Amino acid sequence: MAGFRYHAGHRVWEELTVGDRLELVREPDNRFDPHAVRIEWHGEKLGYVPRRENATLARALDRGDPLRACINRLVWHPNPRERIRFEVFVD
Repeated sequence: MAGFRYHAGHRVWEELTVGDRLELVREPDNRFDPHAVRIEWHGEKLGYVPRRENATLARALDRGDPLRACINRLVWHPNPRERIRFEVFVD
């Protein structure tokens, strides 16, 4: 997950559990990436889908596809980008 260290991830780390649902939110006006997809947990911004993986998800969200995401792995790692892994499904 990109940007994890800059958002609520550190504050809510102890509350996250495998299987928790995540919300994918498009940010088409993001000045750094036009395909930005924000990841939220209970209304808290955790970070973003990495740039190398976000274009397909951005297009699906823009079309209104019913996407569902959930945490599938939590590991304390010195690199914050490696701490949360998640899966995305089409409902």
